[in-house]
Amino acid sequence: MPLTRLLNFNRCVKLIKLTIFRKRFLNFSNSRYKSDLTSKQKMTVDLKFNAKLTQADPHFKPVLIIGQLRHLNILKFSDIKLKLEPRVTEETFTKAVACLHPSPTDKISLYLDVASLAAVPLKCSRHNTPSRAHAITRLVKNNTLNVNEENVVIVCERSDLFASACAVVRAFPLYSRKTANNPNARVTNSDTDIKNANDNFGKTLVNVEFIVVEKNGTIARNELDAVDLKCLQEVEKAIRLTARIIDTPCNEMNVDNFVEEIKRIARELNCESTIIRGEQLRERGFGGIYGVGKGAAVPPALVLLSHEPKGAQETIALVGKGIVYDTGGLSIKGKTAMPGMKRDCGGAAAILGAFYAAVKCDFKQNLHAIFCLAENSVGPLATRPDDIHTLYSGRTVEINNTDAEGRLVLADGVCYAQKDLKANIILDMATLTGAQAIATGKYHGAILTNSEEWEVKSLEAGRKSGDLLAPIIYCPELHFPEFASAIADMKNSVADRNNAQSSCAGLFVGAHLGFDYPGIWIHVDMAAPVHFGERATGYGVALLLTLFGNHTNCSMLQEIASNDSEPPTKRVCRD
Repeated sequence: MPLTRLLNFNRCVKLIKLTIFRKRFLNFSNSRYKSDLTSKQKMTVDLKFNAKLTQADPHFKPVLIIGQLRHLNILKFSDIKLKLEPRVTEETFTKAVACLHPSPTDKISLYLDVASLAAVPLKCSRHNTPSRAHAITRLVKNNTLNVNEENVVIVCERSDLFASACAVVRAFPLYSRKTANNPNARVTNSDTDIKNANDNFGKTLVNVEFIVVEKNGTIARNELDAVDLKCLQEVEKAIRLTARIIDTPCNEMNVDNFVEEIKRIARELNCESTIIRGEQLRERGFGGIYGVGKGAAVPPALVLLSHEPKGAQETIALVGKGIVYDTGGLSIKGKTAMPGMKRDCGGAAAILGAFYAAVKCDFKQNLHAIFCLAENSVGPLATRPDDIHTLYSGRTVEINNTDAEGRLVLADGVCYAQKDLKANIILDMATLTGAQAIATGKYHGAILTNSEEWEVKSLEAGRKSGDLLAPIIYCPELHFPEFASAIADMKNSVADRNNAQSSCAGLFVGAHLGFDYPGIWIHVDMAAPVHFGERATGYGVALLLTLFGNHTNCSMLQEIASNDSEPPTKRVCRD
């Protein structure tokens, strides 16, 4: 046999032997990691944030190290050896870093498949998050092993720590109804207490730890303080709560179920709550929420959670669109457009998660969360095109499209925030328009606001949190005429769908506040980034905590939030 062929043959044999060894090792390791579980129990994930690196042999506790290449090049083996020894040598680590060529990402194994090093994209444009949060989520999702205990180490600057932590959280959704090896997934519609996906018998623990790179290129030696750790742990719960609600189908997450979720959070936070349901909505003038939800078997609701600490001077209201399922009503959606409409409650779910985390982080100002909950269904009582409803603002709306329902429920919610709660900052969040993805893309929510200064703040909060935003046009004098009606104050859907559709939809909501509203109004349309593929992302929680982070006691949030203590004066319309 020629020498070259012999050498190639020997290389192939070695490669096959190595592959067999790796498979046997992983099978052996997994069996050891799961030794306390039966073969029919499913592993679910708990996340734990640690103040500093903890010692762990990757042979028993796998580790995934993620960072920007420039940060990994700064890293010395002495900085990371707690997670790698005795399996990885300094020489192996140094050579592995030199071999990384992210395009856009890259990953290399340091020790079989249980110790890995990954690099996020090199480039980051001004409309992206410097944390490269989306790449971090994909790397964690694709390269963690779901064993008994493992570690994720993020190498980043402190300004990117919060966004990076949230990115890791998004890789571990809670909801599942797969029956294989999961007895708790076998639920029926008659179950009154449906178990959460994290109630399964088996648990896997993912330790999330950070190596912080200072601005001067040195490695920070101080640990994360207890307040910051508590913040990260509460945000983890909030993002996963939000994603779980969005992932849950309407037969398990109807209006009743959503109300129970809110009541559970109210009990945990010891917050006041108000619930207005069914015919009470009609009697009290909430014609938008009532009109959208009256055709469904489960009646609609407006739910309020309030946090009012002593000494508060500002009143912030967060309003969420909670359409638990959207058939389109009598203007029914097509067969390919309807699947996925369980996610139409994404705005309300994000508001619930953000409210929970904000209160847990000792929010210092008055904070109200308003949930506009309904199922947009088809039935004998469903709203018809041509019907006219009077909303909580007192303005009348001619219905020309029952599939433009989100703006109706939000209009009632923001007016309630203004009239009853006297909020001076009102932010509504909704999966409002399919056109949002056309306007700002799959990764960026759209922001519409009457304040240029708060638009800038919100865009910066998006970059710092990983929940990206892009602005859409605020110009009511040119766009609101699209809603003109001959017999009511307005129609609910535009005449020309090619004229700034996402802006127009948001302006419908703002019109019920009044375009002369003296406070700050912010509208976030997040129809596209609410999910990635078939999974919810928990979008919105990190954004809101960053935007209002200076009202918490968490130094990490205060550092990335605006330093303004007073709401800025909005830019008024020029004559």
